Amino acid sequence: MSRPKPMSGFPEFLPAERMVELHALQILTSTFELHGFAPIETRAVEPMDQLARKGEIDKEIYVVRRLQGLDEGADGDDLGLHFDLTVPFARYVLEHAGHLIFPFRRYQVQKVWRGERPQEGRYREFLQADIDIVGQGTLADHHDVEIPLVALDAFEKLHVDLGIPPVVLHVNNRKLSEGFYRGLGIEDTAAVLQRVDKYDKIGPDAVAGTLVEEVGLTADQAAKCVALAGIATTDESFVDRVGALGVEHPMLTEGLEALAAVVRVAERQVPGRMLADLKIARGLDYYTGTVYETLLQGSERMGSVASGGRYDALASDGRVTFPGVGYSFGVTRLLAPILGRGELTSSRSVPTCVLVAVDNEETRERALRTADRLRRRGIPTEVAPKADKFGKQIRYADRRGIPFVWFGAGEHDEVKDIRSGEQIAADPEAWLPLAEDLFPRTVRG
Repeated sequence: MSRPKPMSGFPEFLPAERMVELHALQILTSTFELHGFAPIETRAVEPMDQLARKGEIDKEIYVVRRLQGLDEGADGDDLGLHFDLTVPFARYVLEHAGHLIFPFRRYQVQKVWRGERPQEGRYREFLQADIDIVGQGTLADHHDVEIPLVALDAFEKLHVDLGIPPVVLHVNNRKLSEGFYRGLGIEDTAAVLQRVDKYDKIGPDAVAGTLVEEVGLTADQAAKCVALAGIATTDESFVDRVGALGVEHPMLTEGLEALAAVVRVAERQVPGRMLADLKIARGLDYYTGTVYETLLQGSERMGSVASGGRYDALASDGRVTFPGVGYSFGVTRLLAPILGRGELTSSRSVPTCVLVAVDNEETRERALRTADRLRRRGIPTEVAPKADKFGKQIRYADRRGIPFVWFGAGEHDEVKDIRSGEQIAADPEAWLPLAEDLFPRTVRG
């Protein structure tokens, strides 16, 4: 059998890289739990009529069918892999609403699948970590600032512990943008948002041109839309700058007040980490209020590595509506390019701290007992696979990055630090490595 070729868009990490990913996930999930979010997991498949109900990415959905056992078109055959965690979460809330306490705070870490063209930062199979706060009927506005504060807390820990670049969280409010456009007399506000959303890719002049040519705006209307998109401040001064454009509408006023409230709190809590950026739009027919995008400082060309926002109706059973605000970390999008460039790795490729040497196969059982005693004290340990000469066993440990080799296995025990060459008498019931050697650490490549 010839060596298989990797599948484009389906990243697979080597053990040292996977340990970095697990470290990042531990940081994220522990942060979520510190803020009171409960874990859930949903099934990987949903009915196609639910996944494709809005029609935006139906061409990217992976369809799941059994090869045998069901006739074509039989009930239950139209399933697809979820392309994000929102659709399955909406279904989950409806299905389990009677067992949930609202506002419900969840976090969810799962793979998702999307059949798009693979490129750096975009994959066909990738890992997401989502947080949401969902209400029953209503949800207080203060959650709109709580969610980004949780996200920034997590990103700060990723920066300190892993060396992930610091981030700036860009925030806007859909009511602000839509109200501004309505104040200009524009009816097709969604079409304007779609063009303005390309501001960073094609520039303000090109956006203005598409607004005139494709949407039918006047040159003055287009110029004011572009001027609004160009406003970005770390404080509430954006309110006065929008006012200077001379546009009025009740929805605009509502959006300005809501965004100012978010920025005001963030500036006090995490100064310099949030930017009011009035060109941010996000999911054009999904989000209804505050929206977020997050950029790595120095790596802005990657685009947003995490995003989210407020939605008035995550789900509805016809009687009760469930509004919410959420945020999604693109874990694979964030880590895969960094790992691929070798900027982060693990201090060793195995979790093992100690290799117990084997004198000969007759003493292997004794070595197993020693390993068990070390493991019971929380020290990751394995036993040498072969009773080679000690020099070969040491080289085996060195190739795998294991820092210590244990000799004696219960009789005159000694442990050797193979990096320094130091070898000392040791008791498996008392000896401890330095904390930094006990488990693999994430290090800069």
